[in-house]
Amino acid sequence: MRQFGGARRRLIEELQRKGIEDLLVLKAFDDVPRHLFVPTGVQHRAYEDAPLPIGHGQTISQPWVHAKYLSLLGLTGREKVLEIGTGSGFQTALLTRLAGQVFSIERIPALAQEARDALARCGIAQVVQRVGDGTLGWPEYGPWDAILVGAASPDVPGPLCEQLAVGGQLLVPVGGRDEQVLVRVRRTATGFERSRLDAMRFVPLIGAHGFES
Repeated sequence: MRQFGGARRRLIEELQRKGIEDLLVLKAFDDVPRHLFVPTGVQHRAYEDAPLPIGHGQTISQPWVHAKYLSLLGLTGREKVLEIGTGSGFQTALLTRLAGQVFSIERIPALAQEARDALARCGIAQVVQRVGDGTLGWPEYGPWDAILVGAASPDVPGPLCEQLAVGGQLLVPVGGRDEQVLVRVRRTATGFERSRLDAMRFVPLIGAHGFES
């Protein structure tokens, strides 16, 4: 929508000021209308660099967080990517601009449907979605070049590591329910390399290898 054009441009400039330099990621933010992925009552805030409520006790992450995730992955457009926590579908839409194939799991059926509707409004049909426990991954379609977890886990879910392709990477916030650190796991030919990155704050990851509901 034309009236959000200036706000979207200001958000992209703010992301650049905060250290986001990947031009492909910034272009994805320019291409994807974030206001279509938030409830109408908060659409006027859609281009603030802030998390927003999306119902069902969930939030859409701060745009900087999405941009940081995507910049860390350094996608080339050829990867097969698994997203854990579809949420509003906004990050899902960004991924379609950056990866080759996008699969996404959401545990809340109503939220999954709302994300599906929002993606359809944007003309995005190439995402494969399912409702289920994201901590178990989606082994039938693996291995994955990248896995992004959009909720906080007490530790790195083992099934997700095992479903990485050699050379693939996993991003997941690890810690307690209130504070976490973003962890990157890379799969090598001989095992896994794990590194701690930025402090983060996410809703809890619920599932067999996450938090109890």
